[in-house]
Amino acid sequence: MSNKNEMGAFLLRVVLGVVFLAHGAAKFQGGIENVAGWFDSIGLPGALAYVVAIIELVGGIALILGIGTRIVSTLIGFIMVGAIFTVKLPAGFLDGYEYDLVLLTVAVFLVLNGSKLYSLEQLILKGKEDLHSITKSA
Repeated sequence: MSNKNEMGAFLLRVVLGVVFLAHGAAKFQGGIENVAGWFDSIGLPGALAYVVAIIELVGGIALILGIGTRIVSTLIGFIMVGAIFTVKLPAGFLDGYEYDLVLLTVAVFLVLNGSKLYSLEQLILKGKEDLHSITKSA
């Protein structure tokens, strides 16, 4: 990936992380029990609210730091597909699922391309490669 593409992927990763960190935090701050009750009211298991909120909160932090970008983005993609088909689709495109579709697209981009720039995971992997090359040459 070129430097411009890496910068673009970095921006997408961090913004997606901030958005989901905020959404996850809001679910806990607003009372996760209320969110679980709402999930129940739309026919989803209330326990799923906890799973979604944790993925959003922890996943958002992981994306910002650049840890497990592809895995977290996959999970976020599933959440967005679920949100679109269970809640947003009936409202139509505008004022319905357009925002979720953008978030889904960003998540899919990150699944396909990753994001190594300013990534803690890349820093750790580079450190392991450097250590491996030092021990191999010794």
